[in-house]
Amino acid sequence: MSFPKYPEYKDSGVEWLGEVPAHWDVRRLKFVLSQITDRATERVNPVALENIEGWSGRYVEGESDYSGGGIAFQKGDILFGKLRPYLAKVYLPINHGEAVGDFHVMRPCRKLSERYAFHQLLQPQFISVVDGATHGAKMPRVGWEVMGNMPFVTPPLHEQAHIATFLDYETARIDALVEEQQRLIELLKEKRQAVISHAVTKGLDPDVPMKDSGVEWLGEVPAHWEVGGLTKFIGPIVDYRGRTPEKVDDGVFLVTAKNIRDGRIDYEVSREYADPDSAKSLLERGKPEIGDLLFTMEAPLGQVALIDRTDIALAQRIVKFKGVEGVMMNSYLMYWLMSTGCQARMETLATGSTALGIKASKLGMIECPAPPVTEQEEIVSHIERESAKHDVLLAEAQANIDLLQKRRSALISAAVTGKIDVRGWQPPEVSLAHVEAVQMEGV
Repeated sequence: MSFPKYPEYKDSGVEWLGEVPAHWDVRRLKFVLSQITDRATERVNPVALENIEGWSGRYVEGESDYSGGGIAFQKGDILFGKLRPYLAKVYLPINHGEAVGDFHVMRPCRKLSERYAFHQLLQPQFISVVDGATHGAKMPRVGWEVMGNMPFVTPPLHEQAHIATFLDYETARIDALVEEQQRLIELLKEKRQAVISHAVTKGLDPDVPMKDSGVEWLGEVPAHWEVGGLTKFIGPIVDYRGRTPEKVDDGVFLVTAKNIRDGRIDYEVSREYADPDSAKSLLERGKPEIGDLLFTMEAPLGQVALIDRTDIALAQRIVKFKGVEGVMMNSYLMYWLMSTGCQARMETLATGSTALGIKASKLGMIECPAPPVTEQEEIVSHIERESAKHDVLLAEAQANIDLLQKRRSALISAAVTGKIDVRGWQPPEVSLAHVEAVQMEGV
């Protein structure tokens, strides 16, 4: 898809905006969007940051535990997440309600289309500049002084409406493609989970004699497998709970429960560091060794990974153990703990209302099948081969999502800054109902 440029441009006076169409205006945001600070007198349609999907502005169902008074908004107002603005949480409600938490609530003036303003606020360069002007290290926020003085591009009102309709239609198409890829990812994950669960409970030989495991939820297992409580097959459990290491900007990498996901340690999802002396004291309970198994006791419960480096510290909510040599391989044990049946079993032993957790004393109540070690090796090799196939497909699907999202952002940026002229664009008639449905999404 290609679009013409406008016939004439002018310098916007803003470096990151560059040139804009000659008949467009560039104003300060506060002159076209007024800040709303009126407190809500009743809790109706509360919207919190967690209810807004980043970059798309879609409403996500979920309960907020925010208890303070929020800001009253009306239909057509725009909510901009001022906490960590790089998350790009912008929302255009279709009903009145209450913005709870860290939002700038803004009301467009008469000469500004709310849907055009919504897309303008989601322009990647706009988000980037706002994010670069935040205050606060751990909880960065953008203040109204910065927000209100941001450059805001305003075409004539009728042109704003046309640009908004174009972006509504095109972003809806892209979002539908993203959702297809996301469904594919979920399907691939389910298939991989099924491979793991079957292999660690039934083995690889479909003709092997079976026996009743004696565990209702586990059912039959190969007749030559042993079944017992988890602690029968593992060494001492090293529990790192109860101590909080002193955190610093540069020190020993602190592996937290957030870093342990789907059988590996993800060093990018969360980057925290412990003071070396504090880390040394913490690890007196047990130093990390390559191949040891990490298990999260809560928030989230039951995530596992094998240690792949020793220059780390281990945070609270994590325990470490290893299989008894010659009896239980750590890698097989990891896959067993990842299996669907075992995960469900953990939940029956867990406590807690908002975040499920399990006590170390209850780990022995988690039943575990133990094939001969040679068979464990075969099962692990099978799972790794099948997982590698799924990983290739997962990577392809994620790459497709990344490309689609980049195109979405680029399209918004080009349209709301006038780099492309969409005035001659018309939506296919068959899709008008779909565009209207997208416009009606909200609380």
